[in-house]
Amino acid sequence: MWTRTICPVGVRSSRALPAATRITLRPHDPGTGEEIDKREVVKGYEYARGAFVTFTAEELKALDVESSKIIDLEKFVPGGGIDPVYFDNPYYVYPDGPIAVEALRVIGAAMAEAGVVGIGRLTLARRERMVMVEPRDTGMALFTLRAAGEVREPQFGSVEDDLDAEMVAIAGAIIRQRSGNFDPSTHRDRYQEALQQLIEAKTKGLTIRPRAASMPPPVIDLMAALKRSLSQEPSVLEQKTAKRKRTRQTLDRSQPAFLLPLTGNRKRNQRPSADRAGIRIKKRSRGG
Repeated sequence: MWTRTICPVGVRSSRALPAATRITLRPHDPGTGEEIDKREVVKGYEYARGAFVTFTAEELKALDVESSKIIDLEKFVPGGGIDPVYFDNPYYVYPDGPIAVEALRVIGAAMAEAGVVGIGRLTLARRERMVMVEPRDTGMALFTLRAAGEVREPQFGSVEDDLDAEMVAIAGAIIRQRSGNFDPSTHRDRYQEALQQLIEAKTKGLTIRPRAASMPPPVIDLMAALKRSLSQEPSVLEQKTAKRKRTRQTLDRSQPAFLLPLTGNRKRNQRPSADRAGIRIKKRSRGG
């Protein structure tokens, strides 16, 4: 299931025109500004500044890796043995046929029992990718992995000075107060929400005054900043006490309270039809 993201597009707006029109980008010579026919554009590689080698469509087609929907698992590694910086795109793996259903469940159960994930290869969009497969309930999840050359080595430098024990203790107290379980549904894309509001206002002919961007003050004294953050963060006990107080105040009101049952229809996961052998890859949204 794909998630929808609102993306602004380029349009031409002029006082002489009755309405905005969408623009079209056309290839042109950057030196002369002359427009170039798309049939004259070929693919190439700049091996030196201003020096190119070009390729024909036939030459590039000959490089295509044979497309396959079969995941070739070559190795099994511990589940937590892969650095998350190598994770690329997530997918769900569904069995495509009755024989694949049993095979997927068997290998998934064995992997879960051993606490390992599978590393293999898969061709996606004319490119052979390294992938990681891990069991998820009765199915599988697949992650394409970045190659070693695509991940930069960290350059954090060495630290020789010892940390202030009091600062570490205060930071630890803040972490304990804000500890909890990960819930992706609590994340809000505030830019997307603001953009949606702007679009709705524009379509209704309304004017929205831009909000002033607030900049946090520069941190000068780290110890003072940690203590200020700790003092502003209520403790877990204080949060529970305040919640019970609000609940008691709500129940003590003179007006009657009505309890409404919460009902909701959860969409059932639709699985692709089992019409041929092998497996099928289905893109999973980043929101889960």
